Amino acid sequence: MIRNHMVTPAPVHAYRNDALGDHDAVALARLIRQGDVSVHEVTEAAIARAEAVDPALNALALRTFDRARAWASAQGEGAQRHPGAFAGVPTVLKDTVDLTGHPTQMGSRIFEAAPARRDDPFTRQMLALGFNVIGKSKLPEFGFNGTTEYQDGSATANPWQLGFSAGGSSGGSAALVAAGVVPLAHGNDGGGSIRIPAAACGLVGLKVSRNRLVDAAVSRTLPLNLICEGVLTRSVRDTATFLAEGETHFHNRRYPRVGLVEGPSARRLRIGLWMNPPGDVPIDDDIRAAVMRAAHLLESAGHSIEPIDARMSQSHIDSFLLYWGLLAFSVGRFGRLMFRGTHWDMSHYEGLSRELMRIFERRWYRLPAAAMALLGFQRLNATHFAPFDAVLSPVVTHASPRLGHLSPSAPPDQLLSRLIAYVGFTPMQNVLGTPAISVPMGLSRDDARPIGIQLAAQAGHEARLLSLAYELEAQVAFPKIHAAG
Repeated sequence: MIRNHMVTPAPVHAYRNDALGDHDAVALARLIRQGDVSVHEVTEAAIARAEAVDPALNALALRTFDRARAWASAQGEGAQRHPGAFAGVPTVLKDTVDLTGHPTQMGSRIFEAAPARRDDPFTRQMLALGFNVIGKSKLPEFGFNGTTEYQDGSATANPWQLGFSAGGSSGGSAALVAAGVVPLAHGNDGGGSIRIPAAACGLVGLKVSRNRLVDAAVSRTLPLNLICEGVLTRSVRDTATFLAEGETHFHNRRYPRVGLVEGPSARRLRIGLWMNPPGDVPIDDDIRAAVMRAAHLLESAGHSIEPIDARMSQSHIDSFLLYWGLLAFSVGRFGRLMFRGTHWDMSHYEGLSRELMRIFERRWYRLPAAAMALLGFQRLNATHFAPFDAVLSPVVTHASPRLGHLSPSAPPDQLLSRLIAYVGFTPMQNVLGTPAISVPMGLSRDDARPIGIQLAAQAGHEARLLSLAYELEAQVAFPKIHAAG
């Protein structure tokens, strides 16, 4: 772990001597199956933890405590009745998917969401696996930002350092998992929205291949679906087990089954080392040191590490921005048809959303050229990345920023330039539809903020990434928030 040279404020967490302990989801599910703890006990523990830390974190968008308690009561005090592999494990859903009887607000104030009439397809998968939903987590407006902050100045805080961002857009889920409220939580990733908060909060975050798992309903309305559903976890095995169990619920025949990956592979790989963010953006020393440490560990284990001299062009960046502008424009103009709600008031559309919408309104005629530029990602991939079994890179260019750095109330040009500089490594896999995983790699030297590294592969090769993640997990003690300070 990168050494911490300065005294920093104590992290905020909910770990205590209760039914949840510090177990990951796999261990907790096993304890429930064995009757060592009851569904009722773990549900009450998660609710108590949420109530203890959410006033400081501001990570819950909606509490579904009554629903969770009723579900737990239906399972009885003995052996659980639900057949799912994670039966009884408490979790939260990101507030982008519908849960019957509850609103889905999408992080926005431009409308008042109506209660959902049915569960989202991804929600149905989570429930089929046995998870007990205690709430829905916060996200920036429509998931457009790399931090979970709002126009009015409110924000989801990073439990490691309350003055810093928990990342975005799955920042609420990341904060709750890192703080120990639940062992695993739902997130989704359309440009890094699982991997960025995983890196910010010291978690494992896998973005799967396009359409590998069940898509959320809203993703099916997009002209090009860049969004994958998934989870944020504290252990590689939780991520691996979730993916394996998800495949039992839905298997996309485009890809071979991943199955349950339980540890490192004996196969030694050719791994590319990619350290070139867009433009002339510098990579912080702590980030560079973490990536090089991972490279050294993997090379020492027998893998081949080779540098990749590739950089995304300005046309790649502009085309991605135009696509996100199209999404912001679509919400602004057709949101009434896309989301069930009342009291629509576009004056509440936040600064980043408005700027993305303006980008599309000014440049809509460039869509054909942007589509070609997106195809340019395929050429970049084929030339520089596809020859490797995996690619090692940063997740972001610097550790989690201070709250306000990416605030939607910041001047639009400043905000966009900061956002592009911060998240430069993550959007490529969303465009390509390829998998990537964020793995913790220690803490920053000065103020003990978590740092993650990214491993990426070609479509369908999640098993390869999980195997490498296990290998790093075995050699690097993932930072534990309740052991810090």
